[in-house]
Amino acid sequence: MNHAHIRGRRLAVAVTAVLAVSAVGGTLVTAPVAEAAVVAATQDASVTLPAGEKLVSAGNTGFLTSKDDGAGGTALTWTRFEDGSRTAIPGTLAVPSRSDTVIVREGNRFSLYDMSVSMFTTYVEPTAALGTDYKVVGAAASTLYLTVPNTNGGEDLYRLTRVNGVQQQERISYLPYARDYKIVAHSGTDVSIVFKKIGGLTSPATHWRALTNLLGNYHRPENATQPFDPATVTGAVSPSYLAWTETVDGVTRVGLQKRSEYEPFKYISLGAGTSGTVVGFNGDWVLYGVPGGLNASSPNPLYALTAQNVLTGETMTLLDHFTSTSTATDGSIYVQGGKSTDGEGLFKIGEGGYPLTTLVAKTPGVSTNPAVVRSTVPAVADLDRNGGQVAMEWQLSRYNVNADVTLRHNVTGKTYTKRLTRPTAPARLTWDGLTTDGASAPNGDYTWSVTLTPTNGIGYPGYASGAFKVTRKANPHDYSDNGSPDLLARDAAGVLWRNDLLDWPVAGQVTPAKPRVRIGTGWNTYNLIESAGDIAGSGAGDVLGRDTAGVLWNYLGKGDGTFGTRIKVGPGWGIYNKLAGGSDLNGDGRADLVATDAAGILWFYKGTGSATAPYAGRVKIGPGWGVYNQLTAVGNIAGGVAGDLVARDAAGVLWLYLGKGDGTFAARTKIGTGWGAYSQLVGVGDANNDGRPDLVAYGSAGTHVYLGTGSWSAPFTKTTTSLYAGEGTKFTSVS
Repeated sequence: MNHAHIRGRRLAVAVTAVLAVSAVGGTLVTAPVAEAAVVAATQDASVTLPAGEKLVSAGNTGFLTSKDDGAGGTALTWTRFEDGSRTAIPGTLAVPSRSDTVIVREGNRFSLYDMSVSMFTTYVEPTAALGTDYKVVGAAASTLYLTVPNTNGGEDLYRLTRVNGVQQQERISYLPYARDYKIVAHSGTDVSIVFKKIGGLTSPATHWRALTNLLGNYHRPENATQPFDPATVTGAVSPSYLAWTETVDGVTRVGLQKRSEYEPFKYISLGAGTSGTVVGFNGDWVLYGVPGGLNASSPNPLYALTAQNVLTGETMTLLDHFTSTSTATDGSIYVQGGKSTDGEGLFKIGEGGYPLTTLVAKTPGVSTNPAVVRSTVPAVADLDRNGGQVAMEWQLSRYNVNADVTLRHNVTGKTYTKRLTRPTAPARLTWDGLTTDGASAPNGDYTWSVTLTPTNGIGYPGYASGAFKVTRKANPHDYSDNGSPDLLARDAAGVLWRNDLLDWPVAGQVTPAKPRVRIGTGWNTYNLIESAGDIAGSGAGDVLGRDTAGVLWNYLGKGDGTFGTRIKVGPGWGIYNKLAGGSDLNGDGRADLVATDAAGILWFYKGTGSATAPYAGRVKIGPGWGVYNQLTAVGNIAGGVAGDLVARDAAGVLWLYLGKGDGTFAARTKIGTGWGAYSQLVGVGDANNDGRPDLVAYGSAGTHVYLGTGSWSAPFTKTTTSLYAGEGTKFTSVS
C-alpha cells in the first residue's frame, strides 16, 4: 500500500465549528456530531433565505449567502439563526470556510471574520516564500490550503492558519509529481483531500485521495481512485465512513469506505455525467443526488436529495431537489432546496433513527411548484381587430413546464385549448379566435386558466385563472354570437342545418367551420324560410318561417346556434311570393322586412323590436316588382344612409336598389348578367371581416361568395369558397 507524505503539526487550539459546504458541481462535505448544540433547530419566521441568494456556507450560529450585486460582482450576507439578523460581508469571498468563519481576499491578504463573536477579524497572508503564483484549493474552518508549482511539473500543498495570534505557514505534501489538489471534505479535525499524480510518457495520470489532520503530527493512508474531474469531484467524511465521487465509463458513482478498512465496500451510481454529488453522512446514512434539478427539462430521480442506509440499502427522499449544502458541527446538514409541500428555502437534515428534515429559513414568495407570476391577458378581446388574433402572455416562475391553456366561454362551455411545451419566457399564446372544434368563438365572458405541469417531475402542478370578454361588431346573420355569419340550409328531408363561417378568411377564402350543425327536423312545414336579423333585440339573429296556410312564425335565436320555440307572428302572409328581411331599411336600428305580392307590389314592414309583434302595419312602396324571381336584403353595401336591396329578373340580370333611409329606394342600377345559375341569393352580412356586407350565391353551378366593394356601380367581387362544395342541388332553401 502506498502512503502519502501528508503530515500536520499539533495545534495549540481546539478546532471548533468545523463545517462543510457545497454548490452545484462544487465541493460537498460532512461533519460528525459535535458537542455544541445548533441554534434554531426549528423554523423561525424571522429567519429567511431571500430569493436570488445562494447558500455558500453554514455554521453553528448562521449561514452565508451570495448574490449578484447588480454591478458584475457578488454580495455576501451572513444571516444569524438566532434572530434572522443579516450582516453584509465586505470584500470578495476567497473560499467557503465550512464554518462560522468567513474568509475574504483583499489582494494578497485573507481576512477571517468570526461571525460567532460579532465579526471578530483576523488575517493571514502568504509569506514571500510562496510568491504570488499560488492557488487557493480549499479551507477547513480558519485554515487555508494553498498550492504552488514545483520544479517537477507538480504542485506543493501548503497549510496557512493563525494560532494564538501567530501565523503558521507549512508545506504538508512532499509528492513531487502530484497536482490538482482539492479539499473535498472535513469532519472535526479530519480533512479529506483528492489530487492527481502526473503520468509519464507511457503511463496515464492517476487519481488519489488521502486524509490529513488539523491537530495530529502524523500522515494518513493514500488510496488510488477511479478518475474524477477536479472541478466537480465531491467527498464526505465522518468518524465511521469516507465517501467520494469518481467516474467510470462516463458514469459518476459514489464510493463508500469504512474508516476501519482500506478498500471501498459499496458504490452508488449517480448516472451519466459528472454533476452527481455526495452530500454527507447522517449516522449510517449517506446523502447524495444531482443538484440543480429544479431547472432541468426532463425528469431524473437523482435530482432529489436522497439518503441511503449504507448498511441496509434502504433509501428515502429528503427533498424534491437541492442546489447547495453545508454540514454543521452537530452532524446536521443544511441544504438549500425545496419540497412541494414546504416550498423553497434552507432545510436542516437532523439525525434520528432516520434523517429528519426541517425547514429553518424559508424563501419568501417562492414555491417549489411552478406558478404564474404575472399574466397579460386583455380585459376585452376585440376579434374584429388584428386579424381576429389575440396575444396573451404569462410570466412564469420557471419554464421547464408544459403550460396547458384553456379559454372557456362561460355561457356555452365552448373551449379552446393549447399546450405550450416548455415555452420561452414569457409563455405566449396567440389565439386565433377559434374554439377547439374549429368554429369562431362566441362573444361574451370567458375564463382563462393555465395549468403548469413540470416536465422534470419536480413540484405539483401550478394553476392560475382569470377573466376576459370577447366582443365583435354585431352581425345580423349571426346565430351563434361569434361575430361571423351563419347560413341555414334545409335539405329535401326537411332537416335544417347551420353552417358557421369562420370569422376571418382562410388563405384568402371565406371558409365554413366544421362540422356542419344539425338544428332539427320538420322544416318542410314551411314553404319559405327567411333570415330576419335581430328582430327582438336579443343580440342574436332570428328566423322567419311561413307555413302552407300562410301563417308567419318567428324563431328567436338563443345566441348559441339554436332557436327557441316558435312564436306566431300572424296569418295572411300567403299572399306574398317573396320575403326579404334582416336589414335596417329606414335607419332606426331595427331589422325590417319587405314582401312582394302576386300583383308585383312591394310592401314595407317596419321592425318594432317586439318578439310577438315584430312588424308594424305594411306600407306600400310601389308596383313593378313582379319581374323579379329573387329579392334579397343585402344591408348597406354602397355606404348610403340605409340598407339596400338586390333583385334578379327572369333573364338572370341582377339589379341594385339603393335605400333612401325611409323604407323607399332609388331607381335601380344594373349590377350584371349571369345570375340565373343560382337558386338562392343570401345577404349574409360581413363574411370576410372587412366591414362591408357580402352576398352568398348558391345553386347547381356552385356556391360563390360575392365580397362587397363599397361601390354602388360595381358592388361585388366574385370569389370561390368551400361552402356547400358539391352540394349545389342538395338544399331546397338557403337563408
